[in-house]
Amino acid sequence: MGIAADLIIIIVTALGCAVVAKRLGLPLILGYIVAGIILGPFTGGPTVSRGHDVELLAEIGVALLLFVLGIEFSLKELKPVRRIALIGTPIQILACVGFGYGIGRFLGWDVTASLWLGAVISLSSTVVVLKILEGQNLLGTLSSRVMVGVLIVQDLALVPMLIIMPKVGNLASELDELGLAALKAVAFLGSMVLVGKFVMPPFLGRIARAGSRELFLLSVCAIGLGIGYVTYLAGMSFAFGAFVAGLVLSESEYAHQTLSSVLPLRDIFGLLFFVSVGMLLEPRVLVDHSGTVLLLLGCVIVGKGLVFALLSVCFRYGNVIPLATGLAMSQIGELSFLIANSGVAEGALNHDQYSLILATAVLSMMLTPLLARLVAPLYRLRQKLFAIPTLKTMNVEEDALQGHVVVVGGDNIGRFVAEILARFGYRYVVVEDNYRNVETLNKEGHPVIFGDATSEVVLHAANIESALIVLVTPPAPSVVSEVVRLVRTVRKDLPIIGRSDGRQQMGVLAKSGVDMVVEPSLEASLEFIRQALARMEVPADEIIRLSDVIHRDAYAPFAEEMPVQAVPGKLGLSCRLFDLCWVTLRPDAPLVGKTLAGADIRKTTGVSVLAYIRDDQLNVNPDLGVVFRAGDVVAVIGNGPQLASFRERFCEPRVAAERDGAAAAEV
Repeated sequence: MGIAADLIIIIVTALGCAVVAKRLGLPLILGYIVAGIILGPFTGGPTVSRGHDVELLAEIGVALLLFVLGIEFSLKELKPVRRIALIGTPIQILACVGFGYGIGRFLGWDVTASLWLGAVISLSSTVVVLKILEGQNLLGTLSSRVMVGVLIVQDLALVPMLIIMPKVGNLASELDELGLAALKAVAFLGSMVLVGKFVMPPFLGRIARAGSRELFLLSVCAIGLGIGYVTYLAGMSFAFGAFVAGLVLSESEYAHQTLSSVLPLRDIFGLLFFVSVGMLLEPRVLVDHSGTVLLLLGCVIVGKGLVFALLSVCFRYGNVIPLATGLAMSQIGELSFLIANSGVAEGALNHDQYSLILATAVLSMMLTPLLARLVAPLYRLRQKLFAIPTLKTMNVEEDALQGHVVVVGGDNIGRFVAEILARFGYRYVVVEDNYRNVETLNKEGHPVIFGDATSEVVLHAANIESALIVLVTPPAPSVVSEVVRLVRTVRKDLPIIGRSDGRQQMGVLAKSGVDMVVEPSLEASLEFIRQALARMEVPADEIIRLSDVIHRDAYAPFAEEMPVQAVPGKLGLSCRLFDLCWVTLRPDAPLVGKTLAGADIRKTTGVSVLAYIRDDQLNVNPDLGVVFRAGDVVAVIGNGPQLASFRERFCEPRVAAERDGAAAAEV
């Protein structure tokens, strides 16, 4: 079966390793890399016969990943990090080249090999970093935008590096070729802007109007991979061309449809990339040169981490950003393999040096997800040990944080809650760690604190000591639980309403100390049912009763956790003791044509009439002489048996007629 058999073996092995990684709480990419090690040519057992073909397919995975990245990140969103990306990245590359040169000389390598080592370690892995940011739901945060901006410029720097490094001893004579490469890049970017503005929108519009999902997917892949191939033919990076194609598409109205179509393909081909990385690892090198590999690995991670952290500080990025960039960007990147291969082809690196570089690169990629998980605990430790600078706040007045509502999360739900609070004149503040959302909230004039709500310092800045209530809108249960824990250490009585991501989590959150949760999928499902039943002419009171029953069952864990003496408990008890129902009077209802006094509703059934709606006007506490008409919507309150008696006597003409007939017969 050739390559088909290899793909089957890779997917099955990767699935098994990914399941194990998931059970152990590790990132899936570690499972993929381990699968590559198992299937590699150096470990025995099942082996992929066409490893080179798999590497070629993996290049498509890298291109698709950068294509999706281009769609998700527009040029406007990268403006806040343009200084560190355009100015800081060249500084970082030169610093890492110098650092790598020092490591090579320390290991006894010659000058040329040491410079090539510095060039190899200067680039970070776009694929690994993006997978980590996506897996931790951090895409869109300011730290992620700093990383992405740097990674993009690093990818751009690959072409001049591949030109410069082979000519490092005679650079002056190659300036013409380097200038030609720069002109090619500028011309390509300019042409892509024109194509994206005048060619792609009408083309995709025609494809979309055809109504074929397959044709749309094929067109999108042709655009992303085709443009990448054109850049490759022009002497630039294939993956960089795919990224630019996505960047251009991000400004079109078809960006979201394109994204949903390409994501499954990206994940499958991305899996092949990580497996191919694992296949490069030669265990013999780890055994025979374990000391050298560990020394090189430690120097790369610590050295690059410090370079990125200091770079972030120099460009005035504070809080968690230096720590996050230092730990997440400290690996050797996939494009570094191209530089290493070029070094071998030029005779600058021998086989042993190349093997050491590959082993270090693979191990650094494997360690990166684990290092990235240390960001949050290390940042909390730093907050406890050192003074933290003042958090960035926007539109927050001095007296605004007194008797206010703290809204955690500034996405669609949190922003809508803030709009309602502002409309009614309540004091509030939004806590948000996604810089994209922070900018949106700031433009709309909402008071916002830029920071992570699971941090004591951030909650202290929101002044929860004087808050009226805390609303936690992110769906992650870990965020809700951590916010509840931190709030309860300050105020035991502060009401907290959280958000549940599924009904199974509601019971867990109830025990964590949250007062109430909102489950968006449940509320959306109920609204679908209400709208559908209303259009099927089901009486409004029946729809309301059904909704109440479902609500009562779904939120039962919170009713069980709350004592009846508490205010919410009393409200829940009152809802169980009596119901408020709205009843629409049909033309043949016995109540039509009668007055409130003449019907004697309260005496005969026990319910009380609170209001009625007629001609879209609400009438509260109706007079005893009001005459009910067909189409009136009457609000009555009572317990279950009383409401059943009211419906039977005044709303169901057939039952009422039979009862009246039976009474007449008795007379």
